[in-house]
Amino acid sequence: MTVYFIGAGPGAADLITVRGRDLLARCQVCLYPGSMTPTDLLAYCAPDAERIDTANLSLDEITAKLIDAHRAGHDVARLCSGDPSLYSAVAEQVRRLEPEGVPSEMVPGVPAFAASAAVLGRELTVPGIGQSLVITRAQARSTAMPDTETLENFARTGTTLALHLAINHIERVTEELAGHYGEDCPAAVVALASQPGETVVRGTLADIAGQARAAGMTRAATIFVGRVLAAGGFPDSFLYSSTRDRASQPESL
Repeated sequence: MTVYFIGAGPGAADLITVRGRDLLARCQVCLYPGSMTPTDLLAYCAPDAERIDTANLSLDEITAKLIDAHRAGHDVARLCSGDPSLYSAVAEQVRRLEPEGVPSEMVPGVPAFAASAAVLGRELTVPGIGQSLVITRAQARSTAMPDTETLENFARTGTTLALHLAINHIERVTEELAGHYGEDCPAAVVALASQPGETVVRGTLADIAGQARAAGMTRAATIFVGRVLAAGGFPDSFLYSSTRDRASQPESL
């Protein structure tokens, strides 16, 4: 049988993909990340499906349940917040499943940064302003970052940043980034995107930390930094330009 690592999306139950929803309804076992999974999402599970909250389980305990379900002949829905390709520990779980002969499949979901950008109503790749996005996190009580993946190195490029797991260190982060982007660089924070209690603050690197603290943001927040957040007067994309030869060129950016 198969373990499906399903991106549950950023929080709202209706932001799971149709494929993810259908797999939830089909699988006999569902492992989900505790309070990070809305009750409405679990309602998609089959009425008789076994539901296992992984909030207080270690990685080895979670993997053992996946293996046990496989050996019992059950397909498993392993829900991951956002998209399983980002900060989901899927790599560690698959590494343990493969030697046991347990097949797995990843089902993409809406990542938190995408849901947060939607809340802001901003495109993160604006012609002439910014065409790249760095998705990263702050170093704190977590797995060490690779030596070259520092905020300073990313900031030197001026690339738009989407920072996860950084809200409780926002003063340090914004101070470090301001030395490269400038204190006037636009910044925004979205907490609990698509969920009850969704909160948004907008400003610059000079004042965004104070705004986030005043708004009581402490979890499930994405910090954005970059000129694209307030871009205006930029050129149109060549994608829809009237000067483009559409007869001989495939649609591309």
